[in-house]
Amino acid sequence: MQKIIPTTAFDFLKKLKENNHRDWMIAHKKEYQNNEKELKAFYKAIENELNRSDQIEKVKVFRINRDVRFSNDKTPYNVHRSVSFSRAGAHRRGGYYLRLEPGNSAMAGGFFNPEPGDLLRIRKEFEMDATHIRKILSDTAFNNAFQGFNQEYKVKTAPKGFDKDDPNIDLIRLKSYFVVHSFKDEEVFAPEFQDNVIHHYHLLRPFFDYMSEVLTTDLNGVSIID
Repeated sequence: MQKIIPTTAFDFLKKLKENNHRDWMIAHKKEYQNNEKELKAFYKAIENELNRSDQIEKVKVFRINRDVRFSNDKTPYNVHRSVSFSRAGAHRRGGYYLRLEPGNSAMAGGFFNPEPGDLLRIRKEFEMDATHIRKILSDTAFNNAFQGFNQEYKVKTAPKGFDKDDPNIDLIRLKSYFVVHSFKDEEVFAPEFQDNVIHHYHLLRPFFDYMSEVLTTDLNGVSIID
């Protein structure tokens, strides 16, 4: 059964953006709780659908409270809602993400800020042979949905130990390997939005399967997990 996100979810976030302070949130606590209940039901539906073809180990609903300790922006609340779905087991790598925000909703998936060992392994793989990853990125459906890796996080020239003239330096320079697909507000409230999100998550599987193989083997293809 399709779960539908109510328009009240964005109505609340729009009002919060204009009234981002504790007193307003306290006065509208019931409205916040009702929206969270609806959103969590949607997240659960997404989790259930993902588990039909994958195995989800953890669902993390990000807090609406902002961490303002190191930020010049001291507004206490996020004006979006987001959730991540972590895959189960050391042999399943990659994660799914969904952000819901008026005018700025998106799904994403991949490897955001991987730990140093994983980042080096990925870069060495692409230095050695990027044929497989480029085939995935150039697949028609994948490319139409994502238009390649997000380019926001990368070094200026080349990471230490890599040649700036390497033919695959465009991939090696990246510090994160993930893709994003944006949704218009009318798509978020459409009856088929759940299926739309799942469709884009399914497009990630060849990418996840390949990267899982990379990150669970050494450069000789020998498994590094039990």
